[in-house]
Amino acid sequence: MRSPTAAPVGSAALLAAARRALEIEARAVQLLGTRIDERFAAACRLCLECSGRIIVSGMGKSGHVAGKIAATLASTGTPAFFLHPAEASHGDLGMVTRTDVVLALSNSGETPELLLLLPHWKRLGVPLITMTGKADSTLARAANAVLDISVPEEACPLNLAPTASTTASLAMGDALAVALLEARGFTEDDFARSHPGGTLGRRLLLKVEDLMRRGADLPRVRAETALSEGLLEMSRKGLGMTAVVDAEDRLIGIFTDGDLRRALDKQIDIHRARMRDVMTAKCKTIRADELAAQGVHLMEQHRITVLPVVDEAGRLVGAFNVHDLLRAGVM
Repeated sequence: MRSPTAAPVGSAALLAAARRALEIEARAVQLLGTRIDERFAAACRLCLECSGRIIVSGMGKSGHVAGKIAATLASTGTPAFFLHPAEASHGDLGMVTRTDVVLALSNSGETPELLLLLPHWKRLGVPLITMTGKADSTLARAANAVLDISVPEEACPLNLAPTASTTASLAMGDALAVALLEARGFTEDDFARSHPGGTLGRRLLLKVEDLMRRGADLPRVRAETALSEGLLEMSRKGLGMTAVVDAEDRLIGIFTDGDLRRALDKQIDIHRARMRDVMTAKCKTIRADELAAQGVHLMEQHRITVLPVVDEAGRLVGAFNVHDLLRAGVM
């Protein structure tokens, strides 16, 4: 702990320390590229051949990284969970089955809590992948595949606190997850199904038909309708626009707040003008079965705030605005 009487540290020293730490960790990650070899491919094959789950385990800082790796694997198509090695010897070992694969993280390769589990994993015949900084360690010698995450130095100036080594472990875990993701042909739809509650999931799963307004909530008028009546329809439905349709309900135009401002600038007689005189024809539309995220894209691309929804025959079936997208959590 720093003495309260010590001189304050200047900004230059703080920034230099931060840059040094980042440079050391960046080099540690770069070195991993030279180790993506047949050993890495062997680890991938063990995971791909696994009919159970990937059990990721580690103690201390390695345990925190192991938890993140397990979460990344699980969310990208490889069933996995974190097993605390200390808890494993007190009953949680029962979660491991013969169909699983173990991924054990230990920079030293000599973590006692992990070594204690080796005989049990061997008895079950569970393949072992080790992520370690010591290729000749006990854990590495017992493994079916070894992922080398050794680093020349830690970012800690004392070369003690796990910093560069944990960063390397995390990066190697991401590399493993991404390689497996691609090998499995994992898609955006697959990702969305495992993230239904998040913004990404909503963007990838939510369809226009899930949020559009329809039926009695949908503002619509005919081309011959008086502008004054069109304004009343806009006010009643609160969508910031009204669709203009023909006798068969096909969309022929749209009238928005922007069109109203332009009409007023031209000093159009609100009581005598008809919707055909003030509407915007050839407006942007979207289909009900498209992703809501496509609606976001169209709005951003064309700088509009509302979209009519039409079917294959061009008939009006719905509409939504930017507020509907915000409420749905797509934007």
